[in-house]
Amino acid sequence: MRKFKRKKLNRGAVVNEKGSVTTDADCGRKQKLAIIHQALIRDPVDIEILRNSSASKGGLLTDEMRRKVWPKLLNINVYNLPHKPGRDVRENHKDYNQVVLDVRRSMKRFPKGMPAAERAVLQEQLIDIILEVLKRNPQLHYYQGYHDVAVTLLLVVGERMAIAMLDTLSNFHLRDFMDPTMDSTKHILNYLMPILQQVDEDLHDFMIRAEVGTIFALSWLITWYGHVLSEFKHTLRLYDFFLASHPLMPIYLAATIVLHRAKEVKQTECDMAMVHHLLSHIPQDLPYEVLISQAQALFSQYPPPLLAKQAALQSRKSLSISTFQAFQLSTLHQRPDVVLQRLTRAQDSTTSRHGLEAALSRDRSQLWQRGNRMVKMAVWGLSATLGAAVFAVAQTAMDWGPDVFLQLF
Repeated sequence: MRKFKRKKLNRGAVVNEKGSVTTDADCGRKQKLAIIHQALIRDPVDIEILRNSSASKGGLLTDEMRRKVWPKLLNINVYNLPHKPGRDVRENHKDYNQVVLDVRRSMKRFPKGMPAAERAVLQEQLIDIILEVLKRNPQLHYYQGYHDVAVTLLLVVGERMAIAMLDTLSNFHLRDFMDPTMDSTKHILNYLMPILQQVDEDLHDFMIRAEVGTIFALSWLITWYGHVLSEFKHTLRLYDFFLASHPLMPIYLAATIVLHRAKEVKQTECDMAMVHHLLSHIPQDLPYEVLISQAQALFSQYPPPLLAKQAALQSRKSLSISTFQAFQLSTLHQRPDVVLQRLTRAQDSTTSRHGLEAALSRDRSQLWQRGNRMVKMAVWGLSATLGAAVFAVAQTAMDWGPDVFLQLF
């Protein structure tokens, strides 16, 4: 009898009931997806579990799960989405030309190998999405880099959901970037140096001497790193994190990136141009999960109110920060999608029934009006006929005996 060599399993690997090999990572992934699914079907939806899952290692794992969770993180009803924009959204829009230029230059943001025709369709949708949100919110001002946020949403959730998500983000998380001036954006950037000072004072002092400022992190902040990362999977991982976090979390992540490169920065010549050049180019092999965990730790240890005590941060009030608590509270009482679907169908049915009743009422009214007109016409016709008959009789009577007939009246 031949002896078969048993294949040695790696540590952490197990054989499931079907005889196939699974790893601890596979088990952890399935367990996390199951936890997220359970949070989604609870009534109300367990938004805290969704936030924790989005921020924890691996994020939401799949685009399918993102399409379910991202709307919940922003309190969006998937059964009440905006309609696709009409062609009129492009008419006489002050930002149309700039949006078109930015979208045309965004080819690298689309997946490699995507057919040109498909990319062209998505770019047209991207233009419409941006203009539609700006049209809905005339108080908001377009900025270059806004399209980087919009294209990430479009590629994951599609056109209509992207409009809804971008609308919400523009009024909350991205609100400070959409003022007519950059003052509010600079205010957010001003949180970076105090964080560095708290953690690594030598690094902070070096950057102050180099007079590098914080402008190197501008594109990181306003595009949620979408413009500077070459791997789309890393962008999605950060969007999972940011959608579940405080609006200032991108600046805390910026601090962890600079701190991660502290040794490299300190070894650079203490010159503004040299340090800016180094920091403005993000390495593509960063340990994102480690940095995300560190950003969360920094946020807990040095929360925004503590940093705001710095003189530079007291001069301006951030709309994104001031409205965030109310926004978070608004997400806590959402119904699961299956309930929303049932309610939407019931509402549509009620609307249809009311519409039918209204239509029947209108029809009855119209029939009654038509009936009235027919009755009136019949009466008029009968009156005319009777009148003619009476006139004929009277005329005959007058002919036969006028004196007798006149006596009757």
